[in-house]
Amino acid sequence: MLKRVFTAPDPGRTRLRFATRAVLGIALAVAVCGLAGHSLAGAVTGGLAALLALFTVTDATVRGQAVTTALLPAVGLPVLTAAAELHDHPVARDLTFLAVVGAGVYARRWGPRGHSLGVFAFMTFFVAQFLHATTDQLPQLYAAVLLSVLTAAVVRFGLWCYERRLPVPAVPAPPGGTGLARVTTRQAIQATAGAGFALVVGQLVSGQRWYWAVGATWWIFVNTTSRGETLVRGFRRLLGTVIGIALGLFVAVPVHGDPTVTAALAAACVFGIFYTAAVSYTWMMLWVTLLAGLLYGLLGVLGPGLLALRLAETGVGALGAALAVILVLPVTTHSVTDAWIRRALRCVHACAVETARRLAGAADADPAPRVAELEQLLARVRLSVAPLVHPLNPMLGRKRRARHVLALLDDCAREIRGLVAVAADPEASHDARLATACRRVEAAVEALTEGRDIATHADGLPHAEPALAHLHGLERALSELARPLRTLPGSPLVGA
Repeated sequence: MLKRVFTAPDPGRTRLRFATRAVLGIALAVAVCGLAGHSLAGAVTGGLAALLALFTVTDATVRGQAVTTALLPAVGLPVLTAAAELHDHPVARDLTFLAVVGAGVYARRWGPRGHSLGVFAFMTFFVAQFLHATTDQLPQLYAAVLLSVLTAAVVRFGLWCYERRLPVPAVPAPPGGTGLARVTTRQAIQATAGAGFALVVGQLVSGQRWYWAVGATWWIFVNTTSRGETLVRGFRRLLGTVIGIALGLFVAVPVHGDPTVTAALAAACVFGIFYTAAVSYTWMMLWVTLLAGLLYGLLGVLGPGLLALRLAETGVGALGAALAVILVLPVTTHSVTDAWIRRALRCVHACAVETARRLAGAADADPAPRVAELEQLLARVRLSVAPLVHPLNPMLGRKRRARHVLALLDDCAREIRGLVAVAADPEASHDARLATACRRVEAAVEALTEGRDIATHADGLPHAEPALAHLHGLERALSELARPLRTLPGSPLVGA
């Protein structure tokens, strides 16, 4: 875990810029709230709104990001109003909270924008519980949200919009389906059930801090699709919370809420959250837990007992998420992995088709975008297979097969990249032998996805020729994939 955080590649220093801009944007948002005369509750609300605006908005284009950012208050303010209005009506408050959970997860079917708005709605209700917000505070909280989102937008789209110089990423759509076959529908039901369990048990543990359990359940469901992914994420959240609480005892508690020291440490925590989020959920949760401890220090209620209560509520939330994904309309790791691997193989097929057209001299043939799409799909495959290769997975046979499949898919991607690079050379065009080999690769992918046998061919040409070497390597990788993908009857791909 330590090695992954400190040695993970950061092309173009994207993670570093992402984290540094977050510290700048959130600090400015809190400063603006302070200059506007807002109380500590307003500053905390504003800081959280800025954090979410900078962290959760992930549309593919800058224009899309700006639109989603502008929509955040339209979703958050009504939720904040409902939370404050229902402060003294526990039953109605709890039912509304669960409705927000379900709607927030269901909204993910509309892509990154739906996901961002769902997260903002949930966290707005959550922060209202954190601050015990009432109706008389609403004008100040409205202003804090609006000012902070505006400040974050100015920093993100005006002062430092490094995304304008980056290529638009190819974001693969999630697995589809209709009704209960759709993953987002099942997850919305699961998340609501898990949050309901967490809410009830969390209130038995603590009548004041029960919302921690609901928050833990919610965040465990974020960016997961299958049962295995959710269970692994729950474990990582619990581990990160344990480490963060241990740090809090030595860092946050001795500070005693000192504003200057707390502000400096909070900035470090924000940087840590943004910098580590892409490579380690455990590390991100460590920083989130430490930041929460610092905020409770500012409110004057931090102590070892509160940290222990946070751990207990996090455990309740993790248990709620685990029970929900196991018992309520489970989405198996196999079904999700199978879908993503099939899409990756079809993308390999599309890459070969475009390359064949390019080699045949088609002026409009460009396999490069397909290669970018393949990289995104392989990232999703790695995420879905992560539960199978996790160190705590006791099923060693499946772990070995999953690692073998990942290695062979990486081989396919490497050969495709090399082949596309060769096809880009004008001297490689109009080569009928290469086009024929590309068609063989197309046939191999079709056979693999349809469950038929794959036959490799040797045409007697020297493998020293770069394009043919890549094609033969790709053919071999596809042929070797057949065995691990069909190991279990009724489980054509990596079973789980």
